[in-house]
Amino acid sequence: MRSQHIWTSRDEDGRKREVRVTKFGGQWKFQAKHRDEDEWTYYERPLTEDLRELRDIIFRKYQRRRASAEDFEAVENLLREQTRDE
Repeated sequence: MRSQHIWTSRDEDGRKREVRVTKFGGQWKFQAKHRDEDEWTYYERPLTEDLRELRDIIFRKYQRRRASAEDFEAVENLLREQTRDE
């Protein structure tokens, strides 16, 4: 089943950045772009900040029964692996 999570944030310069994360077939796909850009940037290895934000979003959705515990655990594992590698 496909699930998608979208949020916006501001960088240090105050530019708006939109992040979209899609899970399809057990694979997570991260993409982002600034408001003034035309093309999306696709990440093989997502930013740690984006993983943390995704974890928080999925946790809130899980509490409202809009996300699965498996998705939360999968993002937790991705975040754990990435922070261990850094």
